[in-house]
Order: sequence, then C-alpha cells, then structure tokens
Amino acid sequence: MLLKHRLSIAQIFSFTWKVDFMLLICCTLVYLVDTFWLSAHISIPVTVSAVLGTAIAFFIGFNNNQAYDRWWEARIIWGALVNDSRSWARCLLHYTNTSDHTEARALVRHMIYRHLAFIYSLKASLRRIPDEYYTRFLTKEEITFLRDQSNIPNALLNMQTENLQQLRLSGIIDGFSFIELNQLLVKHCDGMGKSERIKNTVFPPSYVYFTHLFIWFYVIMNTLMMTEAIGVWAIIFGWMFGFVFHVTHLNGITLMNPFEYHPLGTPLDSIARTIEINVIELLGDVPVPQPVKAKAEGLFIM
Repeated sequence: MLLKHRLSIAQIFSFTWKVDFMLLICCTLVYLVDTFWLSAHISIPVTVSAVLGTAIAFFIGFNNNQAYDRWWEARIIWGALVNDSRSWARCLLHYTNTSDHTEARALVRHMIYRHLAFIYSLKASLRRIPDEYYTRFLTKEEITFLRDQSNIPNALLNMQTENLQQLRLSGIIDGFSFIELNQLLVKHCDGMGKSERIKNTVFPPSYVYFTHLFIWFYVIMNTLMMTEAIGVWAIIFGWMFGFVFHVTHLNGITLMNPFEYHPLGTPLDSIARTIEINVIELLGDVPVPQPVKAKAEGLFIM
C-alpha cells in the first residue's frame, strides 16, 4: 500500500517505463507509415479520435471502479480481522476461569497464539507465497498434522473449535461466554471465506483485454490524425494521450488482485504484524516484535 501522496519523477518512470517505451515505438511507426504511404490514400477525420476517446474513458472508468471495489473490500475484511483478533484474545483471557487450572491456563494462551498462526497462514495462502512463519506459534504435533491439510487456516479454526468445546465441557467458560467466543470463530471463518472469494474470483479477462486493445487502437488513430496537422510532433502528443489512458488503466489493473505482493496491494504483512504486536502485548509477553518497516524510502508498505 502506498504511503505517500506524491511520487517523484523517478518513481513514476520506474512504474511506467515499459508503457512509455512501447508508446514511443508505436507512435513513431504510425507516423512513418502515415507520412510515407497512408497520407496519400486517406485522411483521418478528427471526430474519430474524439468518439474513440469518450468510449475508452467509459471502459477504463468501469474497470477501475470494479477493481477499486475489490481492493477496498479486501481492506475492510482485514480491518475486521484486526478487531476480531483483539476481541478473541481479550475474551479468552477474561472470560475463562483458569485461576485454579494450570493446564487450562496454558491451553487458553496457546489458543491465543494459535490464532496468530491462523492469521499468518491465511496471509501466506492468499499471496500463494511459501511462508512458514506461522509454525512458530504451534506445537510440533500440530505442525505435523497441518502438513497433510489442503487448507491450513481452516484446519486451525477446527482446532480452535475443538479446544473451545473442551473448555466449555470442563467448566472453564460458561454458556454465554462460549456463545460469544464461538461467534468470534464464525467471524474469523467469514473473513477467511471472503478473502478467498476475492482471491479465487478472476476479474473478467474480456474487460481487461478489450480495454487494452481499444487504447492501442486509439493511440494509433490519434497519431494518424495529428500527423497530418502537426507533423513529427504527433509522436510526442500521441505518447502523451496514450500515457494518460494506459497509466489510468494500469492503476486499475494493479488493484484487481488486492492480495498480490505488490506496492498497491493490501498490506497484509503490516496488518498481520499489528495483530501479533497487539496480542503479545495483551498477554504481557516479551519480546514484542517491531512493526513492519516501509520500503523504498518510505514509499509503500507490504
């Protein structure tokens, strides 16, 4: 997630240099074709460029609106997971009567730490990047059991449910506390399911493909039209118009998959670390990990 409201010229160039290079080549080729061959056969009306530009703007606007909705929903889901994680740890600590039960006290603490394993394993699953960080919060038996599970976060929630039922049957928590804690587990499962829905639902590729195709068609037609009016300057102005449309569309594309590991994605590393810090401080344990540091001179956080 970007942290700064302004980007330097170098940062913008690092983000768009491929598009810039392709646009300049395209506009140069179109200018040469029109100058040495096409202009003798046909003249491109100015109205063509205006109509195409308006139509493409609608396409890009639709794509970007849908992409931003996916990104914002992902941020809402993980914001809710932060609050539910704090509630889970707090309720387990204060709703359980473990003053005379050493084993139950140890189980409650382990259930709180196991939730951190759930958060980090869900993060790794959404990003599809191998990450064994979650194993530090589990026992060797649990790690061995999870090796054979296709959905590790879901398996961890199953463990939490079993232990919660164990606490209820042993009288460590009463019926009302059990209901409250079980509702939190349901919320954790909802957050997991909603995140997986966004991750596994592919944005319709036809929208992206045809918008991309129309932008390039617009760049070609616009350069042809301007060549007859301003000559070689059509290359520069063609690049400028194409740059605006391509970069606007590119911003939307980067938001379509909010859990991908890129600067514009949802900062899962930072959110998971925030949950870890809050939980460890609530337990009174040490050491407390440091927040995730911003990268690229404070430009973005992952």
